[in-house]
Formats: sequence, structure tokens, C-alpha cells
Amino acid sequence: MAKQVIMTAQDIDRSLNRLSLEILERNHGIENLAVIGIHTGGVYLAERIRREIDSREKGSIKTGNLDITLYRDDWSLISQNPIVRKTDIGFLLENQKVVLVDDVIFTGRTIRAAMDAIMDYGRPDSIQLAVLVDRGGRELPIQPDYVGMTVMAGENERVDVLLEEKSGRDEVVVFEKE
Repeated sequence: MAKQVIMTAQDIDRSLNRLSLEILERNHGIENLAVIGIHTGGVYLAERIRREIDSREKGSIKTGNLDITLYRDDWSLISQNPIVRKTDIGFLLENQKVVLVDDVIFTGRTIRAAMDAIMDYGRPDSIQLAVLVDRGGRELPIQPDYVGMTVMAGENERVDVLLEEKSGRDEVVVFEKE
């Protein structure tokens, strides 16, 4: 498989810094702001965004993580025994501006599932979406509010976000499928 690095660790840090500032600007600070990461990569990115925002503001924003496995419309096609992770949202969603965080947006189906899951936990004032990479190819009319990088990857390509917390290094790579 041919591999191309499209974001280095420095690029990822820079993008998360910018995304954090854009989130603060659009929401006029941290009041009623919550950041929820979608398992798995989105959880690590949401935590980094939380740290960045907390370092700039007085106070701390609410954070959580969300497993959408059983909300996916294709979960039975993926595996007979899906791996279900823990959802941890330790606050009420009512009156919150929720920023969902994921590593890559492609078809939009993961985000649709995440919005369904969020609604089972409560009704936030708004749901916004932050992604590190938008690779195009939407099947649903879902667009991110905050994007670290846009890359037009072909159907024969895969975009992988490698993060220090899980992979031991930070980089975004595009693989050409064989």
C-alpha cells in the first residue's frame, strides 16, 4: 500500500489550536459549552481541545465521550459481536452547546448515529461538529462546523488519523487500497 503523510504532529497541534479558538469565538466563550468525543479517535481529540480551551479561559468546559456502535445503521454488517465502548456524559445536555468531535468525516453516517445517540441523553440547545479531517464523499447532508484539514481522497484511498494516545505518534496518512 502506498502511503502519504498529509499532517504531521505539528500540523495536528496547529489545527487543534485553531479549532479551539474557532469554537470559543463562535460560542462566545465557555458558558454552557460541552465537548463530546466520538469513540475512538474523537475522544482523544476532544480531550486535547478541552485542554486547549481550558488553558485560555477561566474555568473548565464539560467533556464527555460517546459510543455510537449500536446506533450505526451498518453495525450488523461490521461484526456479529460489535465492540461496545463506554459512553460517559456526566452532565445534563439541556441548555448546552454541544461540540461533537471526530477524527475523520466521510459519509456522514457516524455523525448521524452520534446525533441519534446524543438525543437519547437529552436535548442540547445546539450540536456542532468539529473534525480533524474532512475527506469528502458525503452520503448524507451533514457538514462539519470546524475542520482541521480538507482532503479529497478517492474511493480507493483510506485516511487514517494516528494519535499519540493510541498509536504512539501523531500523523494523518492517506493509504492507497490495493
